[in-house]
Amino acid sequence: MTELQTLIKQTENAFEWTNKLIGSIPTEKWDTMANGVESNISWQVGHQIISIYYHTIMTTVGHIPKLIENLNLRLYTEICNYNTFANDMVGKTEPEQLMEHLKVMQEQSLTVIGSLSENDLQKPVEPTKVPHPVAKNKFDAIDWNIKHTMWHCGQIATIKRIVDNSYDYGIKRPK
Repeated sequence: MTELQTLIKQTENAFEWTNKLIGSIPTEKWDTMANGVESNISWQVGHQIISIYYHTIMTTVGHIPKLIENLNLRLYTEICNYNTFANDMVGKTEPEQLMEHLKVMQEQSLTVIGSLSENDLQKPVEPTKVPHPVAKNKFDAIDWNIKHTMWHCGQIATIKRIVDNSYDYGIKRPK
């Protein structure tokens, strides 16, 4: 398996886990703040939308203006960046639209990654106003997105446990 194939497979897996976890949480609980985590599902989903855009689109192929406009990424950037608070987002979005936008971003991300060549992976990231926190090349940016997505899967699972119930991973517990 090539590096590119591995990145695509791992990205698909990270998105699959994200969607399973989010889909298991009743939408009426998405704005509920999880004590101790100080976050909610709405913020987590909005944050994933802008993070996926930044890590696998903007830093690998540059801006896609149509995507920015169609998903209103400016709004998500204002209310879901790492300097915002989840309670400031309460009531500003609808869970169904957030999930639809997340899936569009995930699909676009996979399309962009799939359009790259093995050689592209070693090219420097595209210049951005905010330098990438860890990536020097496109491989690093995509690899970081996988790690970042799974980091937030852990937060989403914790929030679910607090505001709803534990996620059933299908693990058989000893009797």
